[in-house]
Amino acid sequence: MATLPVNEAVLTYAPGSPERAELRRAINEQSAHPVIVPLRIGGAGVFHDAPQPIRAPHRHELVLGEYSTVREGDVAQAISAARAAQPAWSATPLAERAAIFRRAAELLAGPHRQRLNAATLLGQSKTPHQAEIDAACELIDFWRFNAHFAERLSEERLISSEFEKNAFDWRPLEGFVYAVTPFNFTAIAGNLPSAPALLGNVVVWKPSPYAMLSAHHIYELLREAGLPDGVINLVAGDAAQITTEVLHDPNLAAIHFTGSSSVFEGLYQSVAVNLTRYRNYPRLVAETGGKDFVVAHASADLDALAVAVLRGGYEYQGQKCSAASRVYVPRSLARDFEARLVELMAELKVGDPADFSCFMGAVIARPAYERLTLTIERARADAACRIAFGGQGSDAEGFFIAPTLIEVQTPEHALLRDELFGPIVSFFVYDDDRFEDVLRLCDQASPYALTGSIFARDAAAIALASNALRFSAGNFYINDKPTGAVVGQQPFGGARRSGTNDKAGSPFHLLRWASPRVIKENLRPPRDFRYPFLEPDFP
Repeated sequence: MATLPVNEAVLTYAPGSPERAELRRAINEQSAHPVIVPLRIGGAGVFHDAPQPIRAPHRHELVLGEYSTVREGDVAQAISAARAAQPAWSATPLAERAAIFRRAAELLAGPHRQRLNAATLLGQSKTPHQAEIDAACELIDFWRFNAHFAERLSEERLISSEFEKNAFDWRPLEGFVYAVTPFNFTAIAGNLPSAPALLGNVVVWKPSPYAMLSAHHIYELLREAGLPDGVINLVAGDAAQITTEVLHDPNLAAIHFTGSSSVFEGLYQSVAVNLTRYRNYPRLVAETGGKDFVVAHASADLDALAVAVLRGGYEYQGQKCSAASRVYVPRSLARDFEARLVELMAELKVGDPADFSCFMGAVIARPAYERLTLTIERARADAACRIAFGGQGSDAEGFFIAPTLIEVQTPEHALLRDELFGPIVSFFVYDDDRFEDVLRLCDQASPYALTGSIFARDAAAIALASNALRFSAGNFYINDKPTGAVVGQQPFGGARRSGTNDKAGSPFHLLRWASPRVIKENLRPPRDFRYPFLEPDFP
């Protein structure tokens, strides 16, 4: 068995480091030279008139390029191109397919690293650190570990007796996979089409319109690594139009989705409506929303708690499905916790992430900005809420929202229930002797079950919380923030309204993209139909 890969080391971008200078060069280059992003159908670039601009969320005037959107016939051609590529691709030995993605990982670890990091920083408003852990390290890890896990699966052996041989044939799904990817993680955008492709599947990929620059660079990187024409086909444009056409095709084999719960529920319902037209029952693999919690016990380390809430709640402007969004604090710690967290929040600089002194950039687009500012204004007018810090926003130069902390007086409040996907953290103060009650409250307060954490130095409290919150989070953290899952170490996914919990970054996830055939070869087939029980009794 091959040696388990090692997770890619995270570069620091400290002053004087080579990566800091290289990233700045890539930022300047991409800022000065807008790109043309075509559709990619069967390997060919397709670019229509009336393209859409790619703008930096933090600088309205900075146009990074323009991307083409589908016209009539483009989606059908993408599906046809995928289906045409499948026979040769599925017949390609796994070792050769895996080698392509390993080459992609090496290209990303080397010459493409700062190209993709800069595209993520500029197009999605991520800081150097957030771009590095996402666009570089996590995507490198996905490609290396997926290749390793797939080869481990192929080595799985069945029991064979003396006169028969039994074996798995690791077939791909029959048809094509529809990959729908979000803006907030470049690594997810790279993994959702490539994990199925590794197993021999072909893909129609619809990236987020807010991440077209990084999607373009991912596609170019995969082509440079040797991915054949038609294996992954990139389409962009009206999501409803594209999805309707895709979901009506009888060859739809699976949907690989990351995004909001409401959108996934719509996809699920559409598949159900169209179920009888499909050649197979489509597989649905999704990671959706989250309302991720931090529960503090009276024994919690105050400084560790404050830092975890700050990093977990405000890094990448809270635009993570795993972001810390609701915090339960015992009354004995509440005022000190608030004071310490506010002190730290006051140090955060919000602005253009090309300015490396900024801890936060902009939220992704105007709809997000307007939704979040409306949420803050409603909280400001709500007697059950108190804005402890922040609450400001400005869209004059970019879509900036200050890190905001809100105390909520009622445990059933919407701020403790609904996903916000922005730099807003709400906290609720509970009486110290109600710890068990607050665990039940945490479990029941929200429909999601993605990530969560417990902060305590009391071992009994940790054990109690771990048991009470067993079904509240697919990724559970003890004395750590609820973000930052690492491929191979903390495979990611949640249940309830947070998705299908297929654990991306593990071997289990790859099973979703295979349709195994079992082959039995009989080495001594019977030549008489009669069994011993048919013989007459002895006289």
